[in-house]
Amino acid sequence: MNIADMHCDTISALYGRRREGGVEGLRSNTCHVDLEKMKKSGYLIQNFALFVELKAQEDAWDRVQQLLALYRQEMERNSGLVASVLSFGDIERNRRAGKLSAMLTVEEGGVCGGRLERLDKLYAQGVRMMTLTWNYPNELGYPNLDRERGRHVRRQAQGLSREKQSVLLQQYLNTPDREHGLTVRGEAFVGRMEELGMIIDVSHMSDAGFYDVLRLTKKPFVASHSNARSVCPCVRNLSDDMIRSLGERGGVMGLNFCADFLTQLPAGVHNPGTVEAVVRHARYIADTGGMECIGLGSDFDGIDTHEELTGADRMELLYDALYKGGFTEREIDKIFYKNVLRVYRETLGGSGKSC
Repeated sequence: MNIADMHCDTISALYGRRREGGVEGLRSNTCHVDLEKMKKSGYLIQNFALFVELKAQEDAWDRVQQLLALYRQEMERNSGLVASVLSFGDIERNRRAGKLSAMLTVEEGGVCGGRLERLDKLYAQGVRMMTLTWNYPNELGYPNLDRERGRHVRRQAQGLSREKQSVLLQQYLNTPDREHGLTVRGEAFVGRMEELGMIIDVSHMSDAGFYDVLRLTKKPFVASHSNARSVCPCVRNLSDDMIRSLGERGGVMGLNFCADFLTQLPAGVHNPGTVEAVVRHARYIADTGGMECIGLGSDFDGIDTHEELTGADRMELLYDALYKGGFTEREIDKIFYKNVLRVYRETLGGSGKSC
Protein backbone atom coordinates (compact mmCIF):
# COMPACT_ATOMS: atom_id res chain seq x y z
CA MET A 1 0.00 0.00 0.00
CA ASN A 2 1.48 3.34 -1.12
CA ILE A 3 0.24 6.60 0.37
CA ALA A 4 0.67 10.23 -0.71
CA ASP A 5 -0.87 12.67 1.78
CA MET A 6 -1.01 16.30 0.64
CA HIS A 7 -1.41 17.94 4.05
CA CYS A 8 -0.52 17.56 7.71
CA ASP A 9 0.40 20.10 10.40
CA THR A 10 2.86 17.93 12.30
CA ILE A 11 5.80 20.34 12.10
CA SER A 12 3.73 23.14 13.62
CA ALA A 13 2.44 20.74 16.30
CA LEU A 14 5.99 19.70 17.21
CA TYR A 15 7.08 23.34 17.25
CA GLY A 16 4.32 24.17 19.71
CA ARG A 17 5.33 21.30 21.97
CA ARG A 18 8.98 22.33 21.85
CA ARG A 19 8.03 25.85 23.00
CA GLU A 20 6.27 24.25 25.96
CA GLY A 21 9.36 22.23 26.87
CA GLY A 22 8.59 19.02 24.99
CA VAL A 23 11.28 16.94 23.30
CA GLU A 24 9.30 14.87 20.79
CA GLY A 25 10.66 14.60 17.28
CA LEU A 26 9.49 13.42 13.90
CA ARG A 27 10.71 9.82 14.19
CA SER A 28 8.35 8.86 17.00
CA ASN A 29 5.84 11.02 18.86
CA THR A 30 2.29 11.23 20.20
CA CYS A 31 1.08 13.31 17.25
CA HIS A 32 -1.03 11.86 14.45
CA VAL A 33 2.01 11.59 12.17
CA ASP A 34 5.52 10.33 12.74
CA LEU A 35 7.99 8.45 10.57
CA GLU A 36 7.40 5.14 12.31
CA LYS A 37 3.64 5.38 11.78
CA MET A 38 4.22 6.33 8.14
CA LYS A 39 6.53 3.37 7.63
CA LYS A 40 3.99 1.01 9.18
CA SER A 41 1.25 2.12 6.77
CA GLY A 42 3.44 2.16 3.66
CA TYR A 43 3.65 5.89 3.04
CA LEU A 44 5.44 7.01 -0.09
CA ILE A 45 5.30 10.78 0.51
CA GLN A 46 3.92 13.10 3.16
CA ASN A 47 3.53 16.84 2.68
CA PHE A 48 4.57 18.72 5.82
CA ALA A 49 2.95 22.14 6.13
CA LEU A 50 4.54 25.10 7.86
CA PHE A 51 1.34 26.56 9.31
CA VAL A 52 1.33 30.13 10.60
CA GLU A 53 -1.71 31.84 12.13
CA LEU A 54 -1.24 35.42 11.00
CA LYS A 55 -3.17 37.15 13.76
CA ALA A 56 -1.29 35.22 16.46
CA GLN A 57 2.18 36.37 15.31
CA GLU A 58 4.01 39.66 15.48
CA ASP A 59 6.17 38.56 12.56
CA ALA A 60 4.72 35.81 10.37
CA TRP A 61 7.84 35.63 8.19
CA ASP A 62 10.03 35.04 11.23
CA ARG A 63 7.68 32.29 12.44
CA VAL A 64 7.72 30.44 9.12
CA GLN A 65 11.51 30.58 9.18
CA GLN A 66 11.53 29.07 12.68
CA LEU A 67 9.26 26.27 11.50
CA LEU A 68 11.53 25.71 8.51
CA ALA A 69 14.53 25.40 10.82
CA LEU A 70 12.73 22.70 12.82
CA TYR A 71 11.78 20.83 9.64
CA ARG A 72 15.38 20.89 8.42
CA GLN A 73 16.64 19.75 11.82
CA GLU A 74 14.27 16.77 11.75
CA MET A 75 15.17 15.88 8.16
CA GLU A 76 18.86 15.85 9.09
CA ARG A 77 18.27 13.94 12.31
CA ASN A 78 16.30 11.25 10.43
CA SER A 79 18.22 11.25 7.16
CA GLY A 80 18.40 7.47 7.14
CA LEU A 81 14.59 7.23 7.04
CA VAL A 82 13.33 10.25 5.09
CA ALA A 83 14.49 12.77 2.50
CA SER A 84 13.00 15.97 1.12
CA VAL A 85 11.43 16.24 -2.33
CA LEU A 86 12.47 19.18 -4.50
CA SER A 87 11.59 17.72 -7.90
CA PHE A 88 9.37 14.86 -9.03
CA GLY A 89 12.34 12.59 -9.65
CA ASP A 90 13.30 12.79 -5.97
CA ILE A 91 10.27 10.69 -5.02
CA GLU A 92 11.47 7.69 -7.02
CA ARG A 93 15.08 8.22 -5.95
CA ASN A 94 14.03 8.19 -2.31
CA ARG A 95 11.92 5.08 -2.83
CA ARG A 96 14.82 3.22 -4.42
CA ALA A 97 17.00 4.23 -1.49
CA GLY A 98 14.43 2.79 0.93
CA LYS A 99 13.47 6.21 2.28
CA LEU A 100 10.20 8.01 2.86
CA SER A 101 9.68 11.26 0.97
CA ALA A 102 8.74 14.58 2.56
CA MET A 103 7.49 17.63 0.65
CA LEU A 104 7.65 21.02 2.32
CA THR A 105 4.56 23.23 2.04
CA VAL A 106 3.31 26.49 3.56
CA GLU A 107 -0.21 26.95 4.88
CA GLU A 108 -0.85 30.71 4.74
CA GLY A 109 0.42 32.73 1.81
CA GLY A 110 0.23 35.81 4.03
CA VAL A 111 3.64 34.91 5.53
CA CYS A 112 5.14 36.59 2.46
CA GLY A 113 3.54 39.93 3.29
CA GLY A 114 2.72 40.34 -0.40
CA ARG A 115 6.43 40.36 -1.36
CA LEU A 116 7.32 38.28 -4.39
CA GLU A 117 10.97 38.07 -3.31
CA ARG A 118 9.81 36.16 -0.23
CA LEU A 119 7.89 33.73 -2.42
CA ASP A 120 11.08 33.15 -4.41
CA LYS A 121 12.96 32.67 -1.14
CA LEU A 122 10.49 30.02 0.04
CA TYR A 123 10.91 28.15 -3.22
CA ALA A 124 14.70 28.32 -2.88
CA GLN A 125 14.31 26.97 0.66
CA GLY A 126 12.46 23.92 -0.65
CA VAL A 127 8.77 24.85 -0.44
CA ARG A 128 6.85 23.21 -3.28
CA MET A 129 3.19 23.94 -2.40
CA MET A 130 1.42 26.85 -0.70
CA THR A 131 -2.13 27.78 0.26
CA LEU A 132 -2.91 31.34 -0.79
CA THR A 133 -4.82 31.98 2.45
CA TRP A 134 -5.73 30.38 5.72
CA ASN A 135 -8.71 31.74 7.66
CA TYR A 136 -7.86 35.43 7.47
CA PRO A 137 -7.85 37.87 4.54
CA ASN A 138 -4.30 38.71 3.51
CA GLU A 139 -2.42 40.60 0.78
CA LEU A 140 -3.22 37.82 -1.71
CA GLY A 141 -6.92 37.22 -1.23
CA TYR A 142 -9.80 36.13 0.95
CA PRO A 143 -10.84 32.89 2.67
CA ASN A 144 -14.30 31.39 2.81
CA LEU A 145 -14.14 31.21 6.60
CA ASP A 146 -12.91 34.44 8.16
CA ARG A 147 -11.86 33.54 11.71
CA GLU A 148 -12.49 37.03 13.08
CA ARG A 149 -16.02 36.98 11.68
CA GLY A 150 -16.45 33.56 13.26
CA ARG A 151 -15.46 34.94 16.67
CA HIS A 152 -18.06 37.69 16.24
CA VAL A 153 -20.75 35.10 15.40
CA ARG A 154 -19.88 33.07 18.49
CA ARG A 155 -20.14 36.16 20.68
CA GLN A 156 -23.56 36.84 19.17
CA ALA A 157 -24.62 33.26 19.95
CA GLN A 158 -23.79 33.49 23.65
CA GLY A 159 -26.89 33.20 25.79
CA LEU A 160 -29.07 31.94 22.93
CA SER A 161 -30.74 28.54 22.85
CA ARG A 162 -28.75 25.68 21.34
CA GLU A 163 -31.10 25.69 18.35
CA LYS A 164 -30.50 29.40 17.67
CA GLN A 165 -26.77 28.96 18.22
CA SER A 166 -26.77 26.22 15.56
CA VAL A 167 -28.62 28.44 13.09
CA LEU A 168 -26.13 31.29 13.52
CA LEU A 169 -23.08 29.01 13.41
CA GLN A 170 -24.24 27.08 10.37
CA GLN A 171 -25.06 30.31 8.56
CA TYR A 172 -21.42 31.34 9.09
CA LEU A 173 -20.00 27.92 8.19
CA ASN A 174 -22.19 27.37 5.13
CA THR A 175 -22.16 30.78 3.39
CA PRO A 176 -19.39 31.01 0.76
CA ASP A 177 -17.71 34.25 -0.29
CA ARG A 178 -18.46 34.58 -4.00
CA GLU A 179 -17.48 38.26 -4.16
CA HIS A 180 -13.94 38.63 -2.76
CA GLY A 181 -11.26 36.68 -4.57
CA LEU A 182 -7.62 37.28 -5.41
CA THR A 183 -6.13 40.73 -5.06
CA VAL A 184 -3.91 42.20 -7.77
CA ARG A 185 -0.92 41.05 -5.70
CA GLY A 186 -2.52 37.62 -5.38
CA GLU A 187 -2.78 37.38 -9.16
CA ALA A 188 0.93 38.14 -9.43
CA PHE A 189 1.71 35.43 -6.86
CA VAL A 190 -0.35 32.85 -8.74
CA GLY A 191 1.53 33.63 -11.94
CA ARG A 192 4.89 33.42 -10.23
CA MET A 193 4.02 30.16 -8.44
CA GLU A 194 3.06 28.52 -11.72
CA GLU A 195 6.26 29.81 -13.31
CA LEU A 196 8.41 28.47 -10.47
CA GLY A 197 6.73 25.08 -10.24
CA MET A 198 5.26 25.72 -6.78
CA ILE A 199 1.86 24.05 -6.59
CA ILE A 200 -1.07 26.41 -5.94
CA ASP A 201 -3.30 25.18 -3.11
CA VAL A 202 -6.83 26.62 -2.93
CA SER A 203 -7.95 24.95 0.31
CA HIS A 204 -9.32 27.71 2.59
CA MET A 205 -9.71 30.06 -0.40
CA SER A 206 -13.01 31.84 -1.09
CA ASP A 207 -15.20 30.61 -3.93
CA ALA A 208 -14.37 33.78 -5.86
CA GLY A 209 -10.66 33.10 -5.31
CA PHE A 210 -10.99 29.53 -6.58
CA TYR A 211 -12.42 30.76 -9.87
CA ASP A 212 -9.77 33.46 -10.12
CA VAL A 213 -7.08 30.77 -9.86
CA LEU A 214 -8.92 28.67 -12.44
CA ARG A 215 -9.07 31.65 -14.82
CA LEU A 216 -5.46 32.72 -14.40
CA THR A 217 -3.65 29.38 -14.55
CA LYS A 218 -2.95 26.67 -17.08
CA LYS A 219 -1.42 23.89 -14.99
CA PRO A 220 -3.24 21.64 -12.50
CA PHE A 221 -3.66 23.02 -9.00
CA VAL A 222 -4.93 21.38 -5.81
CA ALA A 223 -7.30 21.74 -2.90
CA SER A 224 -4.99 19.80 -0.62
CA HIS A 225 -7.43 19.17 2.23
CA SER A 226 -11.05 19.79 1.21
CA ASN A 227 -14.13 17.56 0.86
CA ALA A 228 -17.46 17.76 -1.01
CA ARG A 229 -19.85 20.56 -0.01
CA SER A 230 -22.92 18.66 -1.21
CA VAL A 231 -22.17 15.94 1.35
CA CYS A 232 -21.19 18.32 4.18
CA PRO A 233 -22.21 21.95 3.55
CA CYS A 234 -19.27 23.65 5.29
CA VAL A 235 -17.67 26.09 2.84
CA ARG A 236 -14.21 24.66 3.56
CA ASN A 237 -15.43 22.00 1.13
CA LEU A 238 -15.80 22.37 -2.64
CA SER A 239 -19.07 22.83 -4.55
CA ASP A 240 -20.03 20.45 -7.36
CA ASP A 241 -18.97 22.95 -10.01
CA MET A 242 -15.63 23.50 -8.30
CA ILE A 243 -15.04 19.73 -8.14
CA ARG A 244 -15.85 19.38 -11.84
CA SER A 245 -13.66 22.36 -12.75
CA LEU A 246 -10.75 21.02 -10.71
CA GLY A 247 -11.10 17.62 -12.35
CA GLU A 248 -11.26 19.10 -15.85
CA ARG A 249 -8.05 21.04 -15.12
CA GLY A 250 -6.34 17.82 -14.00
CA GLY A 251 -6.11 18.89 -10.37
CA VAL A 252 -6.69 16.89 -7.20
CA MET A 253 -8.56 17.47 -3.94
CA GLY A 254 -7.43 15.71 -0.78
CA LEU A 255 -9.96 13.93 1.45
CA ASN A 256 -9.85 15.75 4.80
CA PHE A 257 -10.40 13.63 7.94
CA CYS A 258 -11.71 16.53 10.04
CA ALA A 259 -15.05 15.31 11.43
CA ASP A 260 -16.73 18.70 10.98
CA PHE A 261 -15.80 18.74 7.28
CA LEU A 262 -17.17 15.21 6.87
CA THR A 263 -20.53 15.54 8.64
CA GLN A 264 -22.17 18.67 10.02
CA LEU A 265 -23.88 18.27 13.39
CA PRO A 266 -25.74 20.81 15.55
CA ALA A 267 -23.71 23.11 17.79
CA GLY A 268 -22.54 21.38 20.96
CA VAL A 269 -23.00 17.84 19.63
CA HIS A 270 -19.82 15.73 19.68
CA ASN A 271 -18.66 14.79 16.19
CA PRO A 272 -16.43 11.68 16.38
CA GLY A 273 -15.63 11.19 12.71
CA THR A 274 -16.17 7.90 10.88
CA VAL A 275 -14.39 6.09 8.08
CA GLU A 276 -17.77 5.61 6.41
CA ALA A 277 -18.13 9.39 6.12
CA VAL A 278 -14.77 9.62 4.31
CA VAL A 279 -15.94 6.91 1.89
CA ARG A 280 -19.18 8.81 1.30
CA HIS A 281 -17.25 11.91 0.26
CA ALA A 282 -14.93 9.86 -1.96
CA ARG A 283 -17.87 8.30 -3.79
CA TYR A 284 -19.56 11.67 -4.30
CA ILE A 285 -16.37 13.29 -5.61
CA ALA A 286 -15.73 10.38 -7.97
CA ASP A 287 -19.27 10.60 -9.33
CA THR A 288 -19.03 14.40 -9.71
CA GLY A 289 -15.49 15.11 -10.89
CA GLY A 290 -14.18 11.69 -11.85
CA MET A 291 -11.76 9.23 -10.27
CA GLU A 292 -8.75 11.28 -11.37
CA CYS A 293 -9.40 14.21 -9.02
CA ILE A 294 -9.41 12.45 -5.62
CA GLY A 295 -6.42 12.21 -3.32
CA LEU A 296 -5.65 12.30 0.39
CA GLY A 297 -5.23 15.42 2.53
CA SER A 298 -5.69 14.09 6.06
CA ASP A 299 -5.09 17.39 7.91
CA PHE A 300 -3.53 15.24 10.65
CA ASP A 301 -2.22 17.27 13.59
CA GLY A 302 -4.26 20.24 12.43
CA ILE A 303 -7.57 18.69 13.50
CA ASP A 304 -9.08 16.98 16.52
CA THR A 305 -8.43 13.25 16.50
CA HIS A 306 -10.76 11.31 14.21
CA GLU A 307 -12.03 8.51 16.40
CA GLU A 308 -11.49 5.80 13.77
CA LEU A 309 -8.63 7.20 11.66
CA THR A 310 -6.60 8.10 14.72
CA GLY A 311 -3.26 8.57 12.97
CA ALA A 312 -1.00 7.71 10.08
CA ASP A 313 -0.68 4.11 11.31
CA ARG A 314 -4.39 3.37 10.74
CA MET A 315 -4.66 3.99 7.02
CA GLU A 316 -5.44 0.36 6.25
CA LEU A 317 -8.88 1.01 7.77
CA LEU A 318 -9.61 3.56 5.05
CA TYR A 319 -8.26 1.27 2.32
CA ASP A 320 -10.52 -1.56 3.50
CA ALA A 321 -13.53 0.73 3.87
CA LEU A 322 -13.10 2.09 0.35
CA TYR A 323 -12.90 -1.46 -1.00
CA LYS A 324 -16.02 -2.50 0.91
CA GLY A 325 -17.68 0.68 -0.37
CA GLY A 326 -17.35 -0.48 -3.97
CA PHE A 327 -14.05 1.02 -5.09
CA THR A 328 -11.72 -1.31 -6.96
CA GLU A 329 -8.08 -1.78 -5.94
CA ARG A 330 -7.06 0.20 -9.02
CA GLU A 331 -9.35 3.08 -8.01
CA ILE A 332 -8.12 3.02 -4.41
CA ASP A 333 -4.54 3.24 -5.63
CA LYS A 334 -5.51 6.37 -7.55
CA ILE A 335 -6.98 7.89 -4.38
CA PHE A 336 -4.11 6.79 -2.17
CA TYR A 337 -1.24 8.01 -4.33
CA LYS A 338 -1.44 7.82 -8.11
CA ASN A 339 -3.57 10.91 -8.74
CA VAL A 340 -1.37 13.05 -6.49
CA LEU A 341 1.83 11.78 -8.11
CA ARG A 342 0.41 12.62 -11.54
CA VAL A 343 -0.15 16.22 -10.46
CA TYR A 344 3.36 16.39 -9.01
CA ARG A 345 4.79 15.06 -12.24
CA GLU A 346 2.95 17.73 -14.24
CA THR A 347 3.62 20.70 -11.97
CA LEU A 348 6.90 20.44 -10.08
CA GLY A 349 9.65 22.32 -11.86
CA GLY A 350 13.35 22.90 -11.39
CA SER A 351 16.33 20.64 -11.06
CA GLY A 352 15.70 19.79 -7.43
CA LYS A 353 18.50 22.06 -6.20
CA SER A 354 17.96 24.60 -3.45
CA CYS A 355 20.05 26.96 -1.40
